[in-house]
Amino acid sequence: MSPASTGASTTVDAATSASAVSSVSAVSSADTRMAPGDPRYRRMSFALFLAGVATFALLYSTQALLPLISGDFGVAASEASWTVAAATGGLALFVLPMSALSERYGRRTVMTASLAVAVTVGLLVPFAPSLGTLVLLRAVQGAALAGLPASATAYLAEEVRPKALITAIGLFVAGNSVGGMSGRVITGWVAQEWGWRVAVGVIGALAVACAVAFRLLLPAPKHFRAGSLAPRVLARTVRDHLANPLLRRLYAIGALFMTVFGGVYTVIGYRLTEAPFSLPQGIVGSIFLVYLVGTVSASTAGRLVGRLGRRGALYLAGGTTATGLLLSLSESLALVLLGLVLITAGFFAGHAVASSAVSKTATTGRAQASALYQSAYYIGSSTGSTVGAIAFHAGGWAGTVGVGVLAVLGVVAITVLGTRAARVAARRATPAAA
Repeated sequence: MSPASTGASTTVDAATSASAVSSVSAVSSADTRMAPGDPRYRRMSFALFLAGVATFALLYSTQALLPLISGDFGVAASEASWTVAAATGGLALFVLPMSALSERYGRRTVMTASLAVAVTVGLLVPFAPSLGTLVLLRAVQGAALAGLPASATAYLAEEVRPKALITAIGLFVAGNSVGGMSGRVITGWVAQEWGWRVAVGVIGALAVACAVAFRLLLPAPKHFRAGSLAPRVLARTVRDHLANPLLRRLYAIGALFMTVFGGVYTVIGYRLTEAPFSLPQGIVGSIFLVYLVGTVSASTAGRLVGRLGRRGALYLAGGTTATGLLLSLSESLALVLLGLVLITAGFFAGHAVASSAVSKTATTGRAQASALYQSAYYIGSSTGSTVGAIAFHAGGWAGTVGVGVLAVLGVVAITVLGTRAARVAARRATPAAA
């Protein structure tokens, strides 16, 4: 007899469905990870937002001041740019070892220690007697800050429910943008009145306040499980991540996006203080208010991926960045500012999409997966700062834009490869499913 005539199958199916729904509800209610609406989620979001503010304010505290540092020490833009490249380079070199420490001693512990060392060095930076000493202090500061990025994303991956992960990481990245913006705006106006040393001292004091608030607000982790510090275990984890083609593409995309951003914002101060703009230092610092655009684009990355998919969001971010680079070639200040807005929006959207994809792709060794991304990202920053300054010295602003356009083309090419790889995988999976 048919199922319809007996009703047996219908009854069993209904019972099975009810059991499945009940099971899903039980799992959902048992999930103790944080989600929007949870007071712990709000505290966590604000704490990591402040950590992001402190990190980027310290990391790029000298970037808007490079023309003044050049004048004080009597050096060219390419030499002064090392005060930025040393910090980001130190972070890139130490982010993987710091992530290993966070696997053993805990995310919150490593983030707290990193901020404590970084803000202490930040209070010493204003007293650097020479460019060499300043570069050394900045390298130490960058190495200390390395504990923040990889540990923060690993903390989020462990303590936040998967559906809220992209939004949570977007808020952390938004804190980065606010820190980068406030650091540059504050230093610009303070330096105009009292010089670059007082300006970086003010940023150091701001970072101290953020670090204290971060430690008081961040909820204790509930899902952390200590791992091993054995070099063989770490090497195997890193090797496994680097063997993953998707993770390799995401690492390269992060590095290339940051190459654009590091080059543009290292050199833009020189361009705007020279003819035909000849803007004062305070106004040049205020240009970095466009970082607010990055705050918005990073925090909405989750919705962008929901509508366009990850690769579609990356195409849009790359196209937006490239359009901004071309507009910035104009001799009109309004068009230059519009170009910076588009570059900033495209960069932060692309960074949020790529970094959150790393956290979702890696099912084990998340701290190392995030650390490799951050290492590539800050290598891109150091490369962009140095190469962008050299290109500016050789060919003016057009040289810096040329470096940026090449990097964006690299992002697009890698995303195309990812699209083709996904199509091939789908075609192979179809016969197997049939």
